[in-house]
Amino acid sequence: MESWTGSASDLLLSWDRALGVRRGIEHALRHAVQCGTLRPGSALPSSRVLAADLGVARNTVAEVYAQLVAEGYLEARAGARTWVRALPPRAADPGDLDYAPTTNHDLTPGRADIGLFPRREWSRATAAALSTVPDAALSYGDPRGAVGLRRALASYLGRARGVVADPADILVCTGTTQAISLLAQLLSTGDSVAIEDPTLPSNRLTFERAGYHIHHLPVDAEGADTTRLRDTDAMALLTPAHQFPLGVALSAERRLAAVRWAERTGGTIVEDDYDGDLRFDQEPIGALQGLAPEHVVYIGTASKILAPGLRLAWMVVPRRLRHRLTEVKSFADRQSGVIDQLSLAHLIDTGALDRHRRKARNHYRARRAQLLETLDSLDTPVSGIAAGLHAVIDLGTLARERAALDAAQHNGLIIYPLGIFAHESRVRPALVAGYGTPPQHAYRHTLELLRKSLLA
Repeated sequence: MESWTGSASDLLLSWDRALGVRRGIEHALRHAVQCGTLRPGSALPSSRVLAADLGVARNTVAEVYAQLVAEGYLEARAGARTWVRALPPRAADPGDLDYAPTTNHDLTPGRADIGLFPRREWSRATAAALSTVPDAALSYGDPRGAVGLRRALASYLGRARGVVADPADILVCTGTTQAISLLAQLLSTGDSVAIEDPTLPSNRLTFERAGYHIHHLPVDAEGADTTRLRDTDAMALLTPAHQFPLGVALSAERRLAAVRWAERTGGTIVEDDYDGDLRFDQEPIGALQGLAPEHVVYIGTASKILAPGLRLAWMVVPRRLRHRLTEVKSFADRQSGVIDQLSLAHLIDTGALDRHRRKARNHYRARRAQLLETLDSLDTPVSGIAAGLHAVIDLGTLARERAALDAAQHNGLIIYPLGIFAHESRVRPALVAGYGTPPQHAYRHTLELLRKSLLA
């Protein structure tokens, strides 16, 4: 291994002689860009200067630069310096989906407009909860959650989502992520779990890391192909109301196929109703759980309609799983925070949540209309927009998708390709644009950056 520190650009470069001079220098420069020690915009020495400092032929360095320019790591123009190019992989990293945005121009799918959070109503609800809660309720309680919230949710979910629920069947969680993690602990090592493909990567990883076999269900215009569920599958994780990320609804035939599979095999359907409250173009689609309450675990969340920072979600659990899930929850964190639970219960009981839900639906409907207006003049079919907080923008070719992602990175716009959500299935060239995240003051400019990126 040899090293060089050059004064021209304060460049520390180490390369492995065993790879050969050219391959060694090329590998070292590529790695420096990938790991971030050479940051975007950093100028590199000229091929003549670097070759002299490294003690190698100038043509060798010129060939290395040319190769890395071709791969997209560097940029060079005639008569100008060579510099490190801004790379798009950071904006196309599915791990970023779980974290807060770093820019106002963020079209990450599945996130709400946090500015819409009803601060005044929540403050009143919290004050009401604190003024009435008995001391005993602030101690350790039922791992399933505060009974006041479970009663409110049983009523709310029945009328708003068609869920068949008794307060005793509801278990309050710290987010959908915890709900799915708790469910994963019900299985035995080596069990098979059926998961939609494409889907949110973290859902798949939760089961993979627990040692379960993943059976991928392809998704088409009718939703996940539940006719492919196998007798050996112990659990099926579905998003029936608004499939993520394709945005289609599970057809009546596919719903019945899933229920029949569960009834025949004793398997468990997990229904992730992550944005069932936000439907725009037609009558709301009721929860699958209503068809088979004893075979479906229903998961709902406050993350989309209120805010993810509340860490409030809930499961409606079949009686056969109630004791086991309560035990798993108890060992996980004993119980979720009581004050926030009682505050949410107050919002539901007073009708404030219904009023906020109507406001949110109108807000996102208007945002969706702005997005569609922006895309109307472009040759970009849009799908998956009947509900939720995202749209799928079809681009036709991989070359156009790549050009759009490169331009988005250059424009400071965060957006994701459809492909990062796929595992085994082949998906079309497309972008998944979430229209909930940008703050209101930045939304129009964000859409303008999207338009420019799609024209690249």
